[in-house]
Amino acid sequence: MTSRERVLTAIDLGTPDRVPLDIWATGEVWEKLQAHFGTADNQVIRERLHIDGFASCAPEYIGPPVPQYSDGTVENFWGMRNRPMQYDTGIYMEQYHYPLAHVKTVAELDEYRWPSPDWFDFSTIRRQCEENRDRAIMAGYTAPFYYHNLLRGLEQSLVDLAAEPELSHAIIGRICEFFYGFAERLFEAAGGLIDVSQLTDDFGTQTDLMISVGMFDEYFLAHYRRFADLFCHHGIRIFHHDDGAMWELIPRLIDLGVAVLNPIQYKCGPIDLGWLKATYGDRLCFHGGVDNQEVLPFGTVEQVLVETRRCLATLGSGGGYILAPCHNFQAVTPVENIIAMYETAYNEGVY
Repeated sequence: MTSRERVLTAIDLGTPDRVPLDIWATGEVWEKLQAHFGTADNQVIRERLHIDGFASCAPEYIGPPVPQYSDGTVENFWGMRNRPMQYDTGIYMEQYHYPLAHVKTVAELDEYRWPSPDWFDFSTIRRQCEENRDRAIMAGYTAPFYYHNLLRGLEQSLVDLAAEPELSHAIIGRICEFFYGFAERLFEAAGGLIDVSQLTDDFGTQTDLMISVGMFDEYFLAHYRRFADLFCHHGIRIFHHDDGAMWELIPRLIDLGVAVLNPIQYKCGPIDLGWLKATYGDRLCFHGGVDNQEVLPFGTVEQVLVETRRCLATLGSGGGYILAPCHNFQAVTPVENIIAMYETAYNEGVY
């Protein structure tokens, strides 16, 4: 099979020739892999690691100028500001400015410059898709809960859901207006060539959901359903990324038509991979799974082999699985562990 055929077969819960592979990694990891393989070409590295992955496409931003800073601060078109922070495990961009943190009333929302799909040029989307037909194409990103966090600040956005329902509905509604208009333009411009798009959020923590299922139903379910209908109308499969112990939401996601669940951080909760596959594997393709909280960064090569084989034997049983780390490889992950994971999955993940 081609990479495209392999990935789409897995997403559609079929059995490809082997388990398809994908990679998520921090910039520091890519630098380590470049040094190891002696090339700055990440596509060469992907080929050496047998990675199928996804191709992508995106419109060009043509909206109002975004402020530039000399201290490393990066501001996006939402007005969110991030700056680089050095940790023992690498450099991360940490948000420190939340554009709607000061807002107290719905009326004040009119003072904020909400982004518009008109700020993007979608004219090259179809060409970008046509140039990448050798791989499954993932394009578009919709995340209402996450962007509510980013606009208000995590703590305030969570308090809002309990204490400020009118304001919360108004903010989430306006976030969704932008995402819906953007997705609509993107899908139309692609002309049926986008295979997968993200309807995604981060509802999970290390031990449980960040909000209750009831709050999900009240604030997000109707929006999710509207997006799911749009994806379905364009024949696009839904990819849902959701960190942590988000397991209680899985029945809702299945009802909405989610096709792919990522990243399967099974040590959060925790949850049994065999149970997860037996319970939902006939309706969901799983993406990720290989533990990167303990095994990949701190385990031995032998432990990585055991972990990879466990994921192949459980999540990969009968198809419907794309093997990858359960989120980004971190800078502390040894290159030999990364190579061991991919070589084992490539050699032993054959159906």
